[in-house]
Amino acid sequence: MKKNAFYAQSGGVTAVINASACGVIEACRKHSDKIGVLYAGLNGIIGALEENLIDTSLESDLAIASLRHIPGGAFGSCRYKLQNALDNDSEYQRLIEVFKAHNIGYFFYNGGGDSADTCLKVSQISEDMGYPIQAIHIPKTIDNDLPLTDCSPGFGSVAKYVAVSTKEASLDIASMAVSSTKVFVLEVMGRHAGWIAAAAGLASQAEGEPPHIILFPEIPFEREQFIALVKKSVAQWGYCVVVASEGVSYADGGLLSGSIAEDAFGHKQLGGVAPALCSMVKHSLGYKYHYAVADYLQRSARHLASKTDVEQAYAVGGAALEMALAGKNALMVSIERDLGKPYAWSLGEVPLKAVANREKKMPRAFISDNGFGITQQAREYLLPLIAGEDYPPYKNGLPYYPQLKNTLITKRCKQWVLC
Repeated sequence: MKKNAFYAQSGGVTAVINASACGVIEACRKHSDKIGVLYAGLNGIIGALEENLIDTSLESDLAIASLRHIPGGAFGSCRYKLQNALDNDSEYQRLIEVFKAHNIGYFFYNGGGDSADTCLKVSQISEDMGYPIQAIHIPKTIDNDLPLTDCSPGFGSVAKYVAVSTKEASLDIASMAVSSTKVFVLEVMGRHAGWIAAAAGLASQAEGEPPHIILFPEIPFEREQFIALVKKSVAQWGYCVVVASEGVSYADGGLLSGSIAEDAFGHKQLGGVAPALCSMVKHSLGYKYHYAVADYLQRSARHLASKTDVEQAYAVGGAALEMALAGKNALMVSIERDLGKPYAWSLGEVPLKAVANREKKMPRAFISDNGFGITQQAREYLLPLIAGEDYPPYKNGLPYYPQLKNTLITKRCKQWVLC
Protein backbone atom coordinates (compact mmCIF):
# COMPACT_ATOMS: atom_id res chain seq x y z
CA MET A 1 0.00 0.00 0.00
CA LYS A 2 1.41 3.38 -1.01
CA LYS A 3 2.37 5.64 1.88
CA ASN A 4 1.06 9.19 2.15
CA ALA A 5 3.19 12.22 2.93
CA PHE A 6 3.04 15.16 5.34
CA TYR A 7 4.43 18.61 4.48
CA ALA A 8 4.48 21.69 6.69
CA GLN A 9 5.97 25.17 6.86
CA SER A 10 7.68 26.44 9.97
CA GLY A 11 9.18 29.61 11.38
CA GLY A 12 9.16 33.02 9.72
CA VAL A 13 7.87 32.65 6.17
CA THR A 14 9.57 34.06 3.07
CA ALA A 15 8.72 35.37 -0.37
CA VAL A 16 9.60 31.96 -1.85
CA ILE A 17 8.69 29.29 0.72
CA ASN A 18 5.55 28.48 -1.28
CA ALA A 19 7.77 27.76 -4.27
CA SER A 20 9.26 24.92 -2.20
CA ALA A 21 5.73 23.74 -1.40
CA CYS A 22 4.99 23.81 -5.12
CA GLY A 23 8.14 21.79 -5.79
CA VAL A 24 7.37 19.00 -3.34
CA ILE A 25 3.66 18.77 -4.22
CA GLU A 26 4.30 18.64 -7.96
CA ALA A 27 7.01 16.02 -7.39
CA CYS A 28 4.53 13.90 -5.43
CA ARG A 29 2.01 14.14 -8.26
CA LYS A 30 4.70 13.16 -10.74
CA HIS A 31 5.40 10.02 -8.68
CA SER A 32 1.78 9.13 -7.95
CA ASP A 33 2.63 5.50 -8.67
CA LYS A 34 4.93 5.47 -5.63
CA ILE A 35 3.35 7.90 -3.20
CA GLY A 36 -0.22 8.57 -2.15
CA VAL A 37 -1.71 11.84 -0.95
CA LEU A 38 0.38 14.71 0.34
CA TYR A 39 -1.24 16.28 3.39
CA ALA A 40 -0.17 19.77 4.43
CA GLY A 41 -0.15 20.61 8.11
CA LEU A 42 -2.25 23.62 9.04
CA ASN A 43 0.16 25.90 10.91
CA GLY A 44 3.22 23.70 10.81
CA ILE A 45 3.82 20.80 13.17
CA ILE A 46 0.78 21.97 15.14
CA GLY A 47 -1.30 20.74 12.23
CA ALA A 48 0.03 17.22 12.78
CA LEU A 49 -0.52 17.32 16.55
CA GLU A 50 -4.06 18.66 16.20
CA GLU A 51 -4.78 16.47 13.15
CA ASN A 52 -5.57 19.51 11.06
CA LEU A 53 -4.44 18.10 7.73
CA ILE A 54 -5.08 19.78 4.40
CA ASP A 55 -5.74 17.48 1.46
CA THR A 56 -3.62 18.98 -1.32
CA SER A 57 -4.99 16.47 -3.83
CA LEU A 58 -8.18 18.55 -3.91
CA GLU A 59 -6.29 21.49 -5.42
CA SER A 60 -6.00 21.79 -9.19
CA ASP A 61 -2.65 21.60 -10.96
CA LEU A 62 -3.05 25.29 -11.81
CA ALA A 63 -3.63 26.22 -8.16
CA ILE A 64 -0.54 24.30 -7.06
CA ALA A 65 1.52 25.91 -9.84
CA SER A 66 0.42 29.35 -8.60
CA LEU A 67 2.20 28.67 -5.30
CA ARG A 68 5.45 29.41 -7.09
CA HIS A 69 4.71 33.13 -7.06
CA ILE A 70 2.68 33.59 -3.85
CA PRO A 71 4.43 35.02 -0.74
CA GLY A 72 3.68 34.11 2.87
CA GLY A 73 2.91 30.58 4.00
CA ALA A 74 0.05 29.06 2.01
CA PHE A 75 -0.67 26.48 4.72
CA GLY A 76 0.17 28.58 7.76
CA SER A 77 3.36 28.42 9.81
CA CYS A 78 4.27 28.25 13.48
CA ARG A 79 6.97 28.65 16.09
CA TYR A 80 6.48 25.53 18.16
CA LYS A 81 9.24 23.54 19.82
CA LEU A 82 8.70 19.82 20.35
CA GLN A 83 9.65 18.67 23.81
CA ASN A 84 12.58 16.36 24.41
CA ALA A 85 11.24 12.82 24.01
CA LEU A 86 13.26 11.65 27.03
CA ASP A 87 11.45 14.17 29.21
CA ASN A 88 8.00 13.71 27.73
CA ASP A 89 7.15 11.51 24.76
CA SER A 90 3.44 12.37 24.63
CA GLU A 91 3.85 14.60 21.56
CA TYR A 92 5.67 11.83 19.70
CA GLN A 93 3.04 9.27 20.64
CA ARG A 94 0.48 11.71 19.28
CA LEU A 95 2.39 12.12 16.01
CA ILE A 96 2.51 8.34 15.59
CA GLU A 97 -1.21 8.14 16.30
CA VAL A 98 -1.97 10.69 13.56
CA PHE A 99 0.55 9.27 11.10
CA LYS A 100 -0.86 5.76 11.53
CA ALA A 101 -4.44 6.98 11.15
CA HIS A 102 -3.60 8.53 7.79
CA ASN A 103 -0.94 6.11 6.54
CA ILE A 104 1.79 8.77 6.54
CA GLY A 105 5.29 7.49 5.93
CA TYR A 106 7.03 10.62 4.62
CA PHE A 107 7.59 13.83 6.56
CA PHE A 108 8.79 17.05 4.89
CA TYR A 109 9.47 20.06 7.11
CA ASN A 110 10.19 23.40 5.45
CA GLY A 111 12.04 25.81 7.70
CA GLY A 112 15.28 27.04 9.29
CA GLY A 113 17.58 25.83 12.03
CA ASP A 114 14.89 25.34 14.67
CA SER A 115 12.77 23.51 12.11
CA ALA A 116 15.73 21.25 11.38
CA ASP A 117 15.64 20.35 15.07
CA THR A 118 11.95 19.41 14.80
CA CYS A 119 12.60 17.38 11.66
CA LEU A 120 15.48 15.56 13.35
CA LYS A 121 13.30 14.68 16.33
CA VAL A 122 10.59 13.31 14.04
CA SER A 123 13.16 11.29 12.08
CA GLN A 124 14.13 9.52 15.28
CA ILE A 125 10.62 8.17 15.78
CA SER A 126 11.51 5.22 13.53
CA GLU A 127 14.45 4.22 15.68
CA ASP A 128 13.16 5.13 19.12
CA MET A 129 9.47 4.30 18.86
CA GLY A 130 9.26 1.73 16.11
CA TYR A 131 7.21 3.67 13.58
CA PRO A 132 8.54 3.85 9.97
CA ILE A 133 8.84 7.51 8.97
CA GLN A 134 11.32 9.20 6.63
CA ALA A 135 11.92 12.84 7.53
CA ILE A 136 13.57 15.27 5.11
CA HIS A 137 14.24 18.91 5.93
CA ILE A 138 13.56 21.46 3.18
CA PRO A 139 15.74 24.51 3.91
CA LYS A 140 14.31 27.98 4.30
CA THR A 141 15.55 31.05 6.13
CA ILE A 142 15.93 34.68 5.20
CA ASP A 143 18.85 34.94 7.64
CA ASN A 144 21.03 32.68 5.46
CA ASP A 145 22.45 31.14 8.63
CA LEU A 146 21.90 27.43 7.92
CA PRO A 147 25.26 25.61 7.96
CA LEU A 148 26.60 23.26 5.26
CA THR A 149 24.68 24.88 2.43
CA ASP A 150 25.98 27.67 0.22
CA CYS A 151 22.81 29.69 0.77
CA SER A 152 19.29 29.29 2.10
CA PRO A 153 16.15 29.69 -0.02
CA GLY A 154 14.47 32.91 1.03
CA PHE A 155 17.69 34.84 1.54
CA GLY A 156 18.31 35.86 -2.07
CA SER A 157 14.97 37.66 -2.31
CA VAL A 158 15.42 39.46 1.02
CA ALA A 159 18.92 40.45 -0.05
CA LYS A 160 17.53 41.86 -3.30
CA TYR A 161 14.80 43.80 -1.47
CA VAL A 162 17.23 45.30 1.05
CA ALA A 163 19.79 46.26 -1.59
CA VAL A 164 17.13 47.91 -3.77
CA SER A 165 15.46 49.66 -0.80
CA THR A 166 18.81 50.98 0.42
CA LYS A 167 19.63 52.34 -3.02
CA GLU A 168 16.26 54.01 -3.53
CA ALA A 169 15.98 55.46 -0.02
CA SER A 170 19.52 56.80 -0.31
CA LEU A 171 18.60 58.80 -3.42
CA ASP A 172 15.70 60.30 -1.47
CA ILE A 173 17.93 61.30 1.47
CA ALA A 174 20.63 62.69 -0.81
CA SER A 175 18.11 64.99 -2.49
CA MET A 176 16.96 66.42 0.88
CA ALA A 177 20.20 66.52 2.84
CA VAL A 178 21.17 70.18 2.30
CA SER A 179 18.19 71.59 4.19
CA SER A 180 16.56 68.60 5.88
CA THR A 181 17.35 65.00 6.83
CA LYS A 182 21.02 64.21 7.33
CA VAL A 183 20.84 60.63 8.62
CA PHE A 184 18.75 57.65 7.57
CA VAL A 185 18.83 54.29 9.38
CA LEU A 186 17.37 51.08 7.94
CA GLU A 187 16.90 48.25 10.43
CA VAL A 188 16.92 44.78 8.88
CA MET A 189 16.53 41.28 10.27
CA GLY A 190 19.51 39.23 11.43
CA ARG A 191 19.72 37.88 14.96
CA HIS A 192 23.30 36.62 15.15
CA ALA A 193 24.38 36.74 11.51
CA GLY A 194 24.71 39.84 9.35
CA TRP A 195 24.00 38.38 5.92
CA ILE A 196 20.96 40.58 5.26
CA ALA A 197 22.70 43.76 6.36
CA ALA A 198 25.65 42.81 4.17
CA ALA A 199 23.36 42.64 1.15
CA ALA A 200 22.67 46.37 1.56
CA GLY A 201 26.31 46.90 0.65
CA LEU A 202 25.50 45.88 -2.91
CA ALA A 203 23.74 49.24 -3.32
CA SER A 204 27.12 50.95 -3.27
CA GLN A 205 28.97 50.90 -6.58
CA ALA A 206 31.60 53.57 -5.90
CA GLU A 207 33.31 55.39 -3.03
CA GLY A 208 30.90 57.58 -1.11
CA GLU A 209 27.78 55.81 -2.30
CA PRO A 210 25.56 54.56 0.53
CA PRO A 211 25.26 52.70 2.73
CA HIS A 212 28.04 54.55 4.51
CA ILE A 213 27.83 52.37 7.63
CA ILE A 214 26.71 48.75 8.02
CA LEU A 215 26.34 47.34 11.53
CA PHE A 216 26.79 43.57 11.85
CA PRO A 217 25.98 41.30 14.82
CA GLU A 218 29.45 39.80 14.31
CA ILE A 219 31.15 43.14 15.13
CA PRO A 220 30.70 44.52 18.68
CA PHE A 221 29.09 47.96 18.68
CA GLU A 222 30.98 50.96 20.05
CA ARG A 223 28.90 54.10 20.46
CA GLU A 224 31.67 56.70 20.20
CA GLN A 225 33.13 55.06 17.11
CA PHE A 226 29.69 54.99 15.49
CA ILE A 227 29.00 58.66 16.25
CA ALA A 228 32.39 59.64 14.86
CA LEU A 229 31.69 57.77 11.61
CA VAL A 230 28.28 59.40 11.22
CA LYS A 231 29.80 62.85 11.73
CA LYS A 232 32.58 62.11 9.25
CA SER A 233 30.12 60.86 6.61
CA VAL A 234 27.90 63.93 6.90
CA ALA A 235 30.94 66.20 6.68
CA GLN A 236 32.30 64.38 3.62
CA TRP A 237 29.19 63.43 1.67
CA GLY A 238 26.50 65.67 3.12
CA TYR A 239 24.45 62.82 4.60
CA CYS A 240 24.81 59.36 6.14
CA VAL A 241 22.91 56.13 5.43
CA VAL A 242 23.16 53.37 8.03
CA VAL A 243 21.96 49.79 7.69
CA ALA A 244 21.81 47.84 10.95
CA SER A 245 21.07 44.23 11.81
CA GLU A 246 18.45 43.88 14.54
CA GLY A 247 20.90 41.72 16.52
CA VAL A 248 23.66 44.32 16.87
CA SER A 249 25.08 44.19 20.38
CA TYR A 250 27.78 45.63 22.61
CA ALA A 251 31.01 43.81 23.44
CA ASP A 252 29.44 42.39 26.62
CA GLY A 253 26.62 40.82 24.59
CA GLY A 254 23.96 43.35 25.54
CA LEU A 255 21.58 44.12 22.70
CA LEU A 256 21.16 47.67 21.44
CA SER A 257 17.43 47.04 21.38
CA GLY A 258 17.43 46.06 25.05
CA SER A 259 14.95 43.27 24.30
CA ILE A 260 14.06 40.85 27.10
CA ALA A 261 11.06 38.96 25.66
CA GLU A 262 11.69 35.49 24.22
CA ASP A 263 9.96 33.24 21.67
CA ALA A 264 9.14 29.53 21.96
CA PHE A 265 12.73 28.58 21.14
CA GLY A 266 14.28 30.89 23.73
CA HIS A 267 15.36 33.54 21.19
CA LYS A 268 15.18 37.21 22.17
CA GLN A 269 12.39 39.14 20.48
CA LEU A 270 14.42 41.71 18.59
CA GLY A 271 13.61 45.15 17.23
CA GLY A 272 14.24 48.74 18.21
CA VAL A 273 17.80 49.13 16.95
CA ALA A 274 16.95 51.91 14.46
CA PRO A 275 15.30 54.28 16.98
CA ALA A 276 18.10 53.57 19.47
CA LEU A 277 20.74 54.58 16.91
CA CYS A 278 18.79 57.65 15.87
CA SER A 279 18.48 58.72 19.50
CA MET A 280 22.27 58.53 19.81
CA VAL A 281 22.69 60.65 16.68
CA LYS A 282 20.17 63.24 17.86
CA HIS A 283 21.68 63.63 21.31
CA SER A 284 25.32 63.61 20.17
CA LEU A 285 25.16 65.48 16.85
CA GLY A 286 21.74 67.11 16.65
CA TYR A 287 21.16 65.96 13.06
CA LYS A 288 17.66 65.52 11.72
CA TYR A 289 17.03 61.85 11.04
CA HIS A 290 14.58 59.32 9.69
CA TYR A 291 14.50 55.58 10.11
CA ALA A 292 12.66 52.60 8.69
CA VAL A 293 12.22 49.05 9.90
CA ALA A 294 12.05 46.57 7.02
CA ASP A 295 10.46 43.92 9.27
CA TYR A 296 7.85 41.78 7.42
CA LEU A 297 8.19 43.85 4.23
CA GLN A 298 11.63 42.43 3.50
CA ARG A 299 10.52 38.80 3.70
CA SER A 300 7.16 39.15 1.94
CA ALA A 301 8.19 41.21 -1.10
CA ARG A 302 7.46 38.61 -3.79
CA HIS A 303 7.09 41.37 -6.39
CA LEU A 304 10.86 41.89 -6.11
CA ALA A 305 11.99 38.29 -5.68
CA SER A 306 15.30 37.03 -6.99
CA LYS A 307 14.90 34.62 -9.90
CA THR A 308 17.82 32.58 -8.58
CA ASP A 309 16.08 32.33 -5.20
CA VAL A 310 12.76 31.22 -6.71
CA GLU A 311 14.46 28.52 -8.78
CA GLN A 312 16.43 27.20 -5.80
CA ALA A 313 13.38 27.20 -3.52
CA TYR A 314 11.40 25.19 -6.05
CA ALA A 315 14.26 22.77 -6.65
CA VAL A 316 14.85 21.88 -2.99
CA GLY A 317 11.18 20.93 -2.66
CA GLY A 318 11.34 18.45 -5.51
CA ALA A 319 14.70 17.09 -4.33
CA ALA A 320 13.27 16.34 -0.88
CA LEU A 321 10.73 13.96 -2.41
CA GLU A 322 13.38 12.25 -4.52
CA MET A 323 15.53 11.70 -1.41
CA ALA A 324 12.62 10.21 0.48
CA LEU A 325 11.74 7.85 -2.37
CA ALA A 326 15.37 6.74 -2.36
CA GLY A 327 14.88 5.56 1.21
CA LYS A 328 16.82 8.37 2.87
CA ASN A 329 16.06 9.85 6.28
CA ALA A 330 17.24 12.61 8.66
CA LEU A 331 18.75 14.73 5.91
CA MET A 332 18.51 18.32 4.68
CA VAL A 333 18.63 19.24 1.02
CA SER A 334 21.64 21.52 0.48
CA ILE A 335 22.62 23.99 -2.24
CA GLU A 336 26.17 23.66 -3.52
CA ARG A 337 27.93 26.43 -5.43
CA ASP A 338 29.91 25.13 -8.36
CA LEU A 339 33.51 26.26 -8.70
CA GLY A 340 34.40 28.73 -11.41
CA LYS A 341 32.38 31.27 -13.36
CA PRO A 342 29.71 31.94 -14.45
CA TYR A 343 27.69 31.18 -11.32
CA ALA A 344 26.13 27.72 -11.22
CA TRP A 345 24.71 25.55 -8.48
CA SER A 346 23.57 22.01 -7.78
CA LEU A 347 21.80 20.16 -4.97
CA GLY A 348 23.29 17.92 -2.31
CA GLU A 349 22.40 16.53 1.09
CA VAL A 350 23.69 16.94 4.64
CA PRO A 351 22.82 15.11 7.89
CA LEU A 352 20.31 16.89 10.10
CA LYS A 353 22.49 16.34 13.16
CA ALA A 354 25.01 18.72 11.61
CA VAL A 355 22.37 21.38 10.92
CA ALA A 356 19.89 21.44 13.80
CA ASN A 357 20.38 24.32 16.26
CA ARG A 358 23.52 25.58 14.54
CA GLU A 359 24.18 28.92 12.85
CA LYS A 360 26.43 30.07 10.03
CA LYS A 361 27.72 33.57 10.67
CA MET A 362 29.32 35.99 8.25
CA PRO A 363 32.99 35.16 7.60
CA ARG A 364 35.28 37.92 8.83
CA ALA A 365 36.73 38.00 5.32
CA PHE A 366 33.35 39.26 4.07
CA ILE A 367 33.48 42.30 6.38
CA SER A 368 35.73 45.28 5.64
CA ASP A 369 38.76 45.92 7.83
CA ASN A 370 37.04 48.74 9.72
CA GLY A 371 34.02 46.50 10.42
CA PHE A 372 31.44 48.76 8.75
CA GLY A 373 31.21 47.51 5.17
CA ILE A 374 31.58 44.50 2.90
CA THR A 375 34.57 43.24 0.93
CA GLN A 376 34.85 42.30 -2.72
CA GLN A 377 34.74 38.66 -1.64
CA ALA A 378 31.33 39.25 -0.03
CA ARG A 379 30.13 41.08 -3.12
CA GLU A 380 31.10 38.16 -5.37
CA TYR A 381 29.24 35.76 -3.07
CA LEU A 382 26.08 37.89 -2.83
CA LEU A 383 25.56 39.18 -6.36
CA PRO A 384 24.55 35.85 -8.00
CA LEU A 385 21.97 35.25 -5.26
CA ILE A 386 19.98 38.40 -6.12
CA ALA A 387 20.28 37.92 -9.88
CA GLY A 388 17.28 37.90 -12.18
CA GLU A 389 13.64 38.92 -11.87
CA ASP A 390 10.65 36.61 -11.48
CA TYR A 391 7.62 38.87 -11.36
CA PRO A 392 4.25 37.47 -10.26
CA PRO A 393 1.22 37.99 -12.51
CA TYR A 394 -0.55 41.32 -12.05
CA LYS A 395 -4.26 42.14 -12.02
CA ASN A 396 -5.73 45.64 -11.75
CA GLY A 397 -2.30 47.05 -11.05
CA LEU A 398 -1.55 44.69 -8.13
CA PRO A 399 0.22 41.34 -7.86
CA TYR A 400 -2.33 38.55 -8.23
CA TYR A 401 -2.05 36.11 -5.33
CA PRO A 402 -4.88 33.53 -5.45
CA GLN A 403 -5.75 31.55 -2.34
CA LEU A 404 -5.92 27.76 -2.07
CA LYS A 405 -9.06 26.04 -0.82
CA ASN A 406 -7.11 24.34 2.00
CA THR A 407 -9.78 21.71 2.64
CA LEU A 408 -9.23 19.86 5.91
CA ILE A 409 -9.71 16.09 6.03
CA THR A 410 -12.08 14.38 8.44
CA LYS A 411 -10.36 13.66 11.75
CA ARG A 412 -9.93 10.07 12.88
CA CYS A 413 -8.17 10.56 16.21
CA LYS A 414 -9.24 11.93 19.56
CA GLN A 415 -8.95 15.64 20.19
CA TRP A 416 -5.52 16.97 21.15
CA VAL A 417 -4.90 20.05 23.29
CA LEU A 418 -1.55 21.82 22.98
CA CYS A 419 0.36 22.20 26.25
